[in-house]
Amino acid sequence: MDIAQLIATRNPADIYTCPAGATVREAVQLLAEKRIGAMPVLLGGEVAGIFSERDVLYSLADEGSLCLDRQVGDVMTSPPVTISPGTTVDEALALMTRRRIRHLPVMQHGAMIGFISIGDLVKSRIDEVTAEAEQMRQYIQMA
Repeated sequence: MDIAQLIATRNPADIYTCPAGATVREAVQLLAEKRIGAMPVLLGGEVAGIFSERDVLYSLADEGSLCLDRQVGDVMTSPPVTISPGTTVDEALALMTRRRIRHLPVMQHGAMIGFISIGDLVKSRIDEVTAEAEQMRQYIQMA
């Protein structure tokens, strides 16, 4: 399965984003309200980075609560690691494992068309394995 199939039913307008000029405090509030672990950071309408729970922790460890008044653009992870719709689920999982990241913007022609998490990919793989196991059971029962 490729990423295009995974995000086919999703609306890109439903992706929560944050402007690079927002404060860390504002971004943390959005993460908490929406119960999400990360979001793309936009600068001039383009994805400039990813702001995640890890960025908050690292900033707090470095600066304490003073970091809450800094701009997200100063503490985000940048440049963002991205994938295309044609990337397979296995390729995306391997990339996340290799780079030790948990979220990926899906980009096409310079525009973000999706945002996936490692949870999305693991669920997809579990669904595939479950379907394959069921097909094997049916095959064995028919034989």
